[in-house]
Amino acid sequence: MTTIQKAACIGGGVIGGAWAARFLLGGIDVSMYDPHPEAKRIVGEVLANAERAYAMLTMAPLPPKGRLTFCESVEEAVAGADWIQESVPERVDLKRNVLTEIDRYADPEALIGSSTSGIMPTELQRDMQHPERMFVAHPYNPVYLLPLAELVGGERTSAETLERARDRLAPIGMKGVILKKEIEAFVGDRLLEAIWREGLWLIHDDICDTETLDDVIRYSFGMRWAQMGLFETYRIAGGEAGMRHFLAQFGPCLSWPWTKLTDVVDLDDALVDKIAAQSDAQSGARGIRELERIRDENLIGIMQALKAGDGGKGWGSGKVLADFEKLLWAKGGGRKDAPDISQPLRLVDTRVSAAWVDYNGHMTEHRYLQVFGDTSDALLRLIGVDFAYVEGGHSYYTVETHIRHLGEAKLGQVLYATLQVLGFDEKRIRYFTTIHDAQSGEVLATAEQLMLHVSAKAGKSSAAPPEILARLAPIANTHARLPVPQGVGRSVGQKVM
Repeated sequence: MTTIQKAACIGGGVIGGAWAARFLLGGIDVSMYDPHPEAKRIVGEVLANAERAYAMLTMAPLPPKGRLTFCESVEEAVAGADWIQESVPERVDLKRNVLTEIDRYADPEALIGSSTSGIMPTELQRDMQHPERMFVAHPYNPVYLLPLAELVGGERTSAETLERARDRLAPIGMKGVILKKEIEAFVGDRLLEAIWREGLWLIHDDICDTETLDDVIRYSFGMRWAQMGLFETYRIAGGEAGMRHFLAQFGPCLSWPWTKLTDVVDLDDALVDKIAAQSDAQSGARGIRELERIRDENLIGIMQALKAGDGGKGWGSGKVLADFEKLLWAKGGGRKDAPDISQPLRLVDTRVSAAWVDYNGHMTEHRYLQVFGDTSDALLRLIGVDFAYVEGGHSYYTVETHIRHLGEAKLGQVLYATLQVLGFDEKRIRYFTTIHDAQSGEVLATAEQLMLHVSAKAGKSSAAPPEILARLAPIANTHARLPVPQGVGRSVGQKVM
């Protein structure tokens, strides 16, 4: 799997800024060119949203964030980039001119993608000297969370270009789908336009208001689409007989005059005023940043739920997240700096997401255990027990855990976890983990745990190899000189002295 080494983003609005965030949080340096006077502020706000979202999205160790550089020209921005993403306003002449300029200065092997929502790539690549490397990479907002990019080639785009593009998206947690042929608005926006057009007519004809229309979507088929799409959902509706039965039963309905998909609604002032007023009544009490936060938290919850689908292998966007996390865990975050072993190891930093909160408004019990487990995994990676080691047939299993809940962790709260090794031998590691509030340092929970080295093939404990013990020894020996943490050795129900 080939990775992007350096990216260039030409255009830094909501989409261009979110592309930049996706690259940066994937550990890729980004050069940005956007002449807009507020470009740095806009991109900065998008990046802040993305960083907040990623802290809730995954506990896997992200690579060190890439470096963002704002440039004075297209030529400067594309220099040395192997993926260049154009996200300028949706005008054919502007995009064509910008892409032609990118083509003039880009490295010969660079991939050139356009974020256009509907312009066919053949039109955009018309004046390029090397059109074979230009394609549409149409994302969905927010790009830093939604994994899909529609990859569309023009008449002169090479098949190799599209394959290379798809291959390079996976390491940053995206799924590229290659369309068989180009068409205006591609696949996603054509479907959305059909729903949008019908929705406008329903409002125009006073069938419902904007809130009712949104409720119909989000409380019904919107939930189905998020995890099974259109045709797989209808296959289930066909019952045991499958899709053929569904088409036979509901196909004739297509000839009934139910919709106005071929009619264009007149967006006159009266309709615009009606929709705007209804939208204000529906959502006007919340600012745009609050709505973005709610959107991101909900999307994260959906993706995390789908990650557990299909027997834990992941389903839909959750499968993309699961595969992305596997890559991150395998790389261990790519961090070269070793933690300071003269004190308890700070191994995990995270934030309480909406999916972690229970009916009391606090972080639920199993999420504490998740943080403790992720901290244990970080220790294991530190001493060499990584994916390759586990695939070799050996690992450490947790055999005993005692958790104390001492404070409250609430939605959005930033946390960090430290770990102190209490002792070890050739088979066992005993350690003490503490979850802290990142702002105050307050101790919110502790866990005393024991791990046992095992041979997965033999199904029993086994001695860890010398190289693992050699990495663990200096940590344990140093931690042995630290004060014993309060709470070590406590039993359940023991009074606090």
